[in-house]
Amino acid sequence: MRLKRFLLRYFPPGIILDYVKSGQERTKTIDLLQLDADTDLSELAEEIMAHEPLITHSKREQLLKLLQKLQDRVSLTDDHYFYLFKVLKAHILPLTNVCFNKSGTRFITGSYDRTCKVWDTASGEELHTLEGHKNVVYAIAFNNPFGDKVATGSFDKTCKLWDAETGKCFHTFRGHSAEIVCLAFNPASTLVATGSMDRTCKLWDVQTGGETCTLTGHSAEIICVSFNAAGDLLLSGSFDHTINVWEVATGQRLHALIGHRGEVSSARFNFEGTMVASGSMDKTCKLWDLESGKCITTLRGHSDEVLDVAFNLTGQLVVTASADGTARVYDTITFEQVCSLSGHEGELSKVVFNPQGTRIVTASADKTARIWDAQSGTCLQVLEGHADEIFTCAFNYEGNTVITGSKDNTCRLWR
Repeated sequence: MRLKRFLLRYFPPGIILDYVKSGQERTKTIDLLQLDADTDLSELAEEIMAHEPLITHSKREQLLKLLQKLQDRVSLTDDHYFYLFKVLKAHILPLTNVCFNKSGTRFITGSYDRTCKVWDTASGEELHTLEGHKNVVYAIAFNNPFGDKVATGSFDKTCKLWDAETGKCFHTFRGHSAEIVCLAFNPASTLVATGSMDRTCKLWDVQTGGETCTLTGHSAEIICVSFNAAGDLLLSGSFDHTINVWEVATGQRLHALIGHRGEVSSARFNFEGTMVASGSMDKTCKLWDLESGKCITTLRGHSDEVLDVAFNLTGQLVVTASADGTARVYDTITFEQVCSLSGHEGELSKVVFNPQGTRIVTASADKTARIWDAQSGTCLQVLEGHADEIFTCAFNYEGNTVITGSKDNTCRLWR
């Protein structure tokens, strides 16, 4: 084995090793999720070298420089103030979703007008209109980190795969017998998973356009799907009150996470793939151990339905958004509530951390989005101007641009 080069991953902190083994180029990642401003870099370097034979003593100085770069980045104080950059009259009918590519240079919007649009973030210009669906385009995604493909899931029961550069349609995935309401690319961008009102998930081959398997086991509509960071597991959350964890290679169900007393609204893996967080109409968020499939804890406190959950990138915090108009941040190790985010005057439908894990943005029916300090719960900024409820929001990879999508048919870029 021979090390070719180091690559840095800022969020979450990590070092990627490009190396050659038996004449073939390979990569492996060293996750440094605990790295912070107080980490002793010399000790960390020694620990990494002791466990990683590719990094020999001759690479120690280079390793220390990379660790210093990572530490400098995670230690940056985050005092960014967001100003309205553009109002985009995106569609003639209401939006359904918005999302960025990994670099944040482009974003996409889905709509009830049966289209998905690709936009340039820097200029606010529309690059492509992806037309072809015969009903609402409800679920959309970039194949991050690559960002060269877009998947759209529709109430017309199909999913389409598009070239993000040209707007050309590669494939139409047919096979569901009811509306597609959620989808996700696997991290390698070789598969698309779709979840449907027909109670099934399907996996589709990005290259051939063929169906690789159908995942059956839920007894009600599937509302969310997501892959873990390794790409070998998929979770599906359903209105049947359960979350299923599937092995991607075989299509076998590994765990049924049973315990919620209401419909599941949202479910996510943490970055390490050791834990799942789920939000439910039963007003709770549950944390599950992935190895055993058992519920570790039930996070209570909300007085109404939990509509969204999100981990920060290191997985040390989880945030819940509720119809009670508040969000709550919990520590995933102690299960203690870190803070409550109070101030909105309507239900919260979406919540996300910035990549640094220091800020949270919430989208509310009160027509505003808010930026919060993730540790203190202080509201740092109110993003005002939409004429109807905001139902979705997202940070870009650098954490210095926010997009909000509203029922007023516009999205707003804040930077």
